[in-house]
Amino acid sequence: MTTITKINLGVNGPLVSKLGLGCMRMSPVWGSALGDETESIATMREALDNGINFLNTGDFYGSGHNEMLIGKAIKGRRDDAFISVKFGAIFYNSQWIGLDLRPVAIKNFINYSLVRLGIDTIDLYQPCRLDGSVPVEDVIGTIADLITEGKVRHLGVSEITADQLREANSIHPVTALEIAYSLADRQIENDLLPTAKALGIGVVAFANTAEGLLTGQMKSPLPADAYQNHFSRFQGENLIKNLEKVDLLKQMANEKGYSPTQLAIAWVNAQGDHIMPLVSMSKRSRLPENMQAMQIQFTPAEIRTLNDHFSAGKILGDTYLQR
Repeated sequence: MTTITKINLGVNGPLVSKLGLGCMRMSPVWGSALGDETESIATMREALDNGINFLNTGDFYGSGHNEMLIGKAIKGRRDDAFISVKFGAIFYNSQWIGLDLRPVAIKNFINYSLVRLGIDTIDLYQPCRLDGSVPVEDVIGTIADLITEGKVRHLGVSEITADQLREANSIHPVTALEIAYSLADRQIENDLLPTAKALGIGVVAFANTAEGLLTGQMKSPLPADAYQNHFSRFQGENLIKNLEKVDLLKQMANEKGYSPTQLAIAWVNAQGDHIMPLVSMSKRSRLPENMQAMQIQFTPAEIRTLNDHFSAGKILGDTYLQR
């Protein structure tokens, strides 16, 4: 495998891999079954061996299980890894029940995270979103205090609006914005993405395949237990028409000798040097194809075709990404 290119996460930010490893699927989330822990740890270590140093987690992934897995994977090689942690979501019996963004809660959360990860400092620390329940200056100010104390190196934010991003950055410089971005979910292009670029903030883009829609593997109707069934994009005629839209991506992938998933990741990668595709993996077998996706080049005509075909509004229905 080819070693991944490094970029600065934001203007003058830390050096990280252009491809990020999302670790969520390595733990039980939303009631999913626990995977093979040995394989998950091996996947993280092999990713580090190949220069993928950005490991993304949340303290609520598997109620801390995900952080403990990462702690095992990076033991003895802390300097090889850049650890990004989200906080704030409260789960009970695998169900989301709210947010807790109070300063006292944040100070509690981080100490547990540091213990589970087995480290002294978290590289990127971020609220999983901002809902107005606590003033932005209190949330961001608390993380700024943690940076001063040496428990955090960089401030991140996730799933917020352009106005919230500007406000957060005015309180303390924001290093990175974590947000959903794909050919099928382009709403951030109007305001949020330009705002991040203007402020010199790096973008960590997750959900590159739009919850599986762009993989070329999805069929209608979905299995009864598929979580996507909760969202109108994946229901009835919407799903049928959306899958028809994906046929063009499948055709282009076939012509170029890649998979639709690889092209979906490559498109996100091509949107700028300040944008990092964040790809979830739990098996080493996924690493070569996802690393290969980072090498894919598009012609100007191919980019125009994809952008026109998947322009805003062309994919019908909503998902949780558009809340």
